[in-house]
Amino acid sequence: MSRHSPDFHPALRVLHWLLAAMVLAMLFIGVGMVSTAGPLYPLLLSLHRPIGIAILLLVLIRLPLRLLTGAPALPADLPPLQARLAKASHVLLYASMIALPLIGWAMLSAGGYPVQLAKGLALPPILPHDLALYALLRGAHTLVALLFFALILGHLAAALMHGLIRRDGVLRSMTTGHGRRGPATGD
Repeated sequence: MSRHSPDFHPALRVLHWLLAAMVLAMLFIGVGMVSTAGPLYPLLLSLHRPIGIAILLLVLIRLPLRLLTGAPALPADLPPLQARLAKASHVLLYASMIALPLIGWAMLSAGGYPVQLAKGLALPPILPHDLALYALLRGAHTLVALLFFALILGHLAAALMHGLIRRDGVLRSMTTGHGRRGPATGD
């Protein structure tokens, strides 16, 4: 596939929407976790950890595929600042989807808590038990999650702008395919 085909590779589209659903679920689960100490907390926690690791694994599959297959070129008439912001936001989205689960895993390791994926299946700790480090990583996990949420809102706003206002095929290239037709410039 050309690095500048009009659409994203079908596998990238599937992984994008699967990750989108999982990230959306994680946002609701995360908000629920920080807003309750009630009986739902253990259930939310038992969902949060394996979904976070699943997101990490899917991103580690998606990123090389994205690098291998490329992406459709941005519209030629997109202002240069918007093009740079689009590229930077995608880098930050990938970085967040990798960093959040790793920070969470490291935080739990430092706190002495296992990362339970399923009954009888836990990940090994990646850091030694250290409560000061646990506190630092807990703050980092929260900060990165909030920044990730802001990135998601920006990503959604840009997608809607391309799909509803510009109607330039950018959104279609990640949904049904059959994105832009006509002149385009670099990725």
